[in-house]
Amino acid sequence: MYDLKISNGTIIDGTGAPAIQGDLGIKDGKVVAMGEAPDAATREIDAQGQVVCPGFVDIHTHYDAQVLWDRNLTVSPWHGVTTAVIGNCGFGVAPTKAADRELIMRTLEKVEGMSVDALKAGLGEEWPFETFPEYLDTIDAVGPSINVGVLMGHTPLRLYVMGEAAMERAATPEELARMCELLEQGIKAGALGFATSKASTHVGYEGRPVPSRAAAMDEMHALCDVLGDLDKGVIQVTVGREMFLDEFEQIAERTGRPITWTALLAGLSLGKGGHEEQLVQSEKLAARGLQITPQVTPRPLNFEYQFKAPFPFEAISMFKPVSAADFDGKCRLYKDPEFRAAFKERMKNIRTSFQSSFSLTVISQYLPEPELAERRLFEVAAERDMDAIDLALDLALSSDLEARFRMPVANHDEDEVEPLLKSACTVLGLSDAGAHASQLCDACLPTYFLGRWVREKQAFTLEEAIRMLTSRTADVMGLTDRGRLALGKPADVVVFDPDTVGDQPLQRVYDFPAGADRLISEARGISNVIVNGTVIREHGADAVPDGAPLPGQLLRGGAAA
Repeated sequence: MYDLKISNGTIIDGTGAPAIQGDLGIKDGKVVAMGEAPDAATREIDAQGQVVCPGFVDIHTHYDAQVLWDRNLTVSPWHGVTTAVIGNCGFGVAPTKAADRELIMRTLEKVEGMSVDALKAGLGEEWPFETFPEYLDTIDAVGPSINVGVLMGHTPLRLYVMGEAAMERAATPEELARMCELLEQGIKAGALGFATSKASTHVGYEGRPVPSRAAAMDEMHALCDVLGDLDKGVIQVTVGREMFLDEFEQIAERTGRPITWTALLAGLSLGKGGHEEQLVQSEKLAARGLQITPQVTPRPLNFEYQFKAPFPFEAISMFKPVSAADFDGKCRLYKDPEFRAAFKERMKNIRTSFQSSFSLTVISQYLPEPELAERRLFEVAAERDMDAIDLALDLALSSDLEARFRMPVANHDEDEVEPLLKSACTVLGLSDAGAHASQLCDACLPTYFLGRWVREKQAFTLEEAIRMLTSRTADVMGLTDRGRLALGKPADVVVFDPDTVGDQPLQRVYDFPAGADRLISEARGISNVIVNGTVIREHGADAVPDGAPLPGQLLRGGAAA
């Protein structure tokens, strides 16, 4: 007898193979019958008219802290995600000494838009780990609802070894040797790989670059060599001009390890050249057999921000004093006519794509005048016969910097995005689930992709789209037992209606620890989400009773124990 049978569905196995009609039999958390499943079952789900496919694998999330207070890793499972990779961009919460906890939380606040109040309340006074292996054990003990793979981050590693000097200087030979030793320990304990960042947008506490940005290339080589020597793990990089495709080529040839980088976006370049040039170079590297995989996203990258945390502008050098200032200091700068004049002049001379994005800015919330919500900033400024920058700063100041604005940072031209998605050398990523919670919610990437790009635009077949969301993402990250429906494989399954699947409009809720706010998106058309044979979501609601064990597994080294 099966524990669970999903009958009468359109089964798409995640490999790109044609769909088949039939049943899926699940026993002891594994797929034991596919196509024909003649035996009886303890429970049966009728999937008539629906697709039955592997659970989606999201390779770019930031649930590193949230997993410790939100075992359901909301909102990812709502959208069919059954495996999440955390630790991206070199950020994380381990290893961390007690004395550095505040600095780590402040770093996550600055670069990943996380509420410090929520982090403090959610993580508590005494963290149940210090080292990276202890952190993995903590996730194991928490027992999340979905599977989790963990990258070991460069920023906490550097802080652990160097203290605050990690943000200021290169490592000494002794410090670098200690980092390599700890990274080897982390990989052997089960890290999926090593993650780092050289992105100019990653401005940390007090306006200082995050620790990984202070690392010289010899440090990068030494740390990546650890993975090469072990012949294990993937390297994930958020790119900057000093570490991009030429450097990746050297590292890949030197170590033999796969590299995946964030992110190849239409209309925004964190590295050298535009997105078309970056795609051509990436395809040439792939043709040579080098595993250097750009992450792309099917969604427009929209950022909702406040001038108390002006993330889209913080890579501009003139905003360094803003990043370093407290609330009162920010207000003084925003009132200063000289700052305003310099801001306007800079925006006239910044790259054209950023000018275009800024011109599309929307006032998303201004409580003193609710009628301004969802109106274009530049239109309102024209009506009031004033400059858009003056208007934005005036609205911010008159609301104690609580006014909210939204601008499309990249990827809003679908004609430019489509070739990036269709390239054989790219992989779907950058949902950023768990990060920038009050600024965006792209955890709905899978349902958006299926609704917009498959059903509405018909740019991909269902079989190809599901392969891109499952086996392709799993393979890039070295997840050896996820992303496919096959006999003997773990039963991570999504059942959805292809005629209605999609994402719902964003909502702002206040359900994080300490009452912190975040944006969420509900899913449409997802009937069931199953992890290791257990139904965790059913018709838009959690299906595991409160207090009951959850089925997610820590994927040490890319597979469940």
